[in-house]
Amino acid sequence: MIQAAWAYLLSHPKLFRDALVTHLTLSGSGLAIAAILAVPLGILLSQSPRAALLAINAANIGRTVPSLAVLAIMLPVLGTGFLPSLVALTLLAIPPILINAYVGIRQVDPDAVESAVGMGMTRLQVMAKIELPVALPVISAGVRTAAVQVVAGATLAAFIGGGGLGDFITSGIALMQLPLLLLGAVPIALLAIGTELLFHRLERALTPRGMRSGSS
Repeated sequence: MIQAAWAYLLSHPKLFRDALVTHLTLSGSGLAIAAILAVPLGILLSQSPRAALLAINAANIGRTVPSLAVLAIMLPVLGTGFLPSLVALTLLAIPPILINAYVGIRQVDPDAVESAVGMGMTRLQVMAKIELPVALPVISAGVRTAAVQVVAGATLAAFIGGGGLGDFITSGIALMQLPLLLLGAVPIALLAIGTELLFHRLERALTPRGMRSGSS
């Protein structure tokens, strides 16, 4: 079966390349937009516990909604194609980033913040030089979780005409051709694993040495 899938790939390289590019574009764009929206919102919410409670509860509810359901909701609103898939993936990525941004800022030692203010630092300076650097490992962990979810969720974009590697899976199921199905499933699995490893290394690089697990 693997040999048949490989033979199909060699005979249709452009088809595979276009699907891979679409998958990566959907995933990367959705993750980037989610991070741009969720990180500042999480920081703002850290200053308002009451608003944060509502937003975090809403985000937790959002995390329980299946990816396919989010994509299906986009159908009557935006129709089919790349745009509704992008919006759905962005919505899928926001909750973990938002929650981790909020938690990361809230866990900063209040004494360190008070000391910085006492030294004459402005609120923006405190945020840029103390709170964000300390919270960055937690924020990056949220981005890592979102990235893996988005790469996997982009598979389902094929059901609403978004394209990507999921097209091979849907075609393989419809035509009952296992090699075609594997041509989509195997690269998606490898992308998800590669994304996890990449963001894990990034998260570790952003974590101060003294805060890393296993360090003395």
